[in-house]
Amino acid sequence: MAQSWSFLDICESDFRPLVVIELAKSAKAETIEWFTKRIVDKKAKGGAQLLVKPLLTEKEGENIYLVGASHLRLLLGAETVGLVKECNDNSMRTFTYSSRKTFKGFADDNHDFLTMAECQYIIKHELENLRAKDEKMIPGYPQAKLYPGKSIVRRLLTSGILVQIFPLQDREELKKLCHSWYGRVKVGCQPLDEIRSYFGETIALYFAFLEYFTFALIPMAVIGIPYYVFAWEDFDKYVMFAIFNLLWSTVMLEVWKRICATMTYRWGTLLMKRQFEEPRPGFHGVLGINPITGREEPVYSSIKRQLRIYLVSLPFVCFCLYFSLYVMMIYFDLEEWALDYHEENDSNFSSLMLFVPSIIYAVVIEIMNRIYRYAAEFLTSWENHRLESSYQNHLILKVLVFNFLNCFASLFYIAFVLFDMHLLRQSLATLLITSQILNQLAESLLPYWLQKRYNKRMKKRLCSPKIDKDLSLAEQVNLEKEMGTYCGTFDDYLELFLQFGYVSLFSCVYPLAAVFAVLNNITEIYSDALKMCNVYKRPFAEPTANIGVWQLAFEIMSVISVVTNCILIGMSPQVNALFSDSKMEHILTVALVETTATSVMGVPDSCISGCQVLAPKP
Repeated sequence: MAQSWSFLDICESDFRPLVVIELAKSAKAETIEWFTKRIVDKKAKGGAQLLVKPLLTEKEGENIYLVGASHLRLLLGAETVGLVKECNDNSMRTFTYSSRKTFKGFADDNHDFLTMAECQYIIKHELENLRAKDEKMIPGYPQAKLYPGKSIVRRLLTSGILVQIFPLQDREELKKLCHSWYGRVKVGCQPLDEIRSYFGETIALYFAFLEYFTFALIPMAVIGIPYYVFAWEDFDKYVMFAIFNLLWSTVMLEVWKRICATMTYRWGTLLMKRQFEEPRPGFHGVLGINPITGREEPVYSSIKRQLRIYLVSLPFVCFCLYFSLYVMMIYFDLEEWALDYHEENDSNFSSLMLFVPSIIYAVVIEIMNRIYRYAAEFLTSWENHRLESSYQNHLILKVLVFNFLNCFASLFYIAFVLFDMHLLRQSLATLLITSQILNQLAESLLPYWLQKRYNKRMKKRLCSPKIDKDLSLAEQVNLEKEMGTYCGTFDDYLELFLQFGYVSLFSCVYPLAAVFAVLNNITEIYSDALKMCNVYKRPFAEPTANIGVWQLAFEIMSVISVVTNCILIGMSPQVNALFSDSKMEHILTVALVETTATSVMGVPDSCISGCQVLAPKP
């Protein structure tokens, strides 16, 4: 490997810009010179051995640079990051430059062997691993301290010297993807392989899960429509639907595991080894020695972090949960007031007033969820987690606990305290439909409006008489750097998680829940595709083998849905009639069924895992 780096030529006449670096307008010349030199320096000197070219624009004071790499450099980088590729014998193996001829589709003159997303991922990896050697500070900024092993890019970002790094769009490939993805209305599957090639595995897996979840809801919707029509007010008939709901929520997630493993094996990320995780940019502490790597880096006491979590974050979360329950009780007071008003007046207007408290409560829930999200992000950042994975896990835990209680506490209270199935149906329908309308307004109409503005601005700029080849690239970069930054799939998965809860927990009393979920998800596919292609900057590809901690979150919700549906079945008049003489026997029987059903949930997992072992490799 060392010999390969030594003969690598960093000068290439056919420069292909892949990544854009924007430095602050106030960045000093000596800082820019030092940073760009480190990017192009050879590996032996601590550089990234990439290609850098300043972007020529009409605006003065802008410090924008384009980063690329030679074909050989990208191949060596693919080995460094451990990309997995398909071999000529149809097996999947980690790419190595020495055995490059054994990989399918490889040729010395084939620059398409690596996708553009993979090339940008390699450059991002190399830039993030630019580390200080003997420097004690960033040249020109004495206050920006450095120490051996510190990531230069992370230090520039936290100091405000580096504004942003983002991958450049491929306009032709993006145009083709838009046409095949959402440019025409069609009934069928999304081009997941093309999405993966352009945006990477993390984005592709989200859209794969969204598509799979939508198709998995169709049986529930098909059964739910006649069930709703022919048993509109007969709440005693929900038992069979609850049993089907119980089985569906279990099998659906287990089948997804198989589908996910098949896709990621084909993409090469299932076998990809996880790299050593670097400290997150926001992590800070006293300078010390990492006992594992031996490098000098910030060290923060885990005891202090635990104190912050248990003495500040945990009480705050508990207070927010209490406040959520307090708001819920206000909602029930409004419901009682609306019911009294309807009984006194008994008019069309009073009938409409029965839905007002639920609508108000649904809007309040959405507002509280968003406000709490900002507070949870601040608290989790303040806890000063060293690794990004640890930060994400703590953030997801905080957000899921609050969102679950905030969205579903009222439904549990109505079902198991008030025992009012009519109010449960009304509340579930109102909460589900209102939340979907609000989300579509924020995720469909707003992105469409932003796209219109974006297109008008682009056409106005492209009508400039000074356009030539270089300027068109400059216009593209300037337009893309002003676009919003995609913040990841967190909010998208959270929305699906809450929707899964509405459908799996109480849809037996409102069978149309799955119908509205299917309609919402079909719109979601198109609106999210529109956002990815035209509203946000292109995100860096991130290799991943599954949907991560969200798989566990959905499985926990599935277990809760099993317990909930068992209790609803136990509360039904049919089951109550069997135990009319002994309430204790009734309760014990329901508890036994819950325990058995929860234990049996592992059977589909074992069956599907067995099929996965016996089936031929994909």
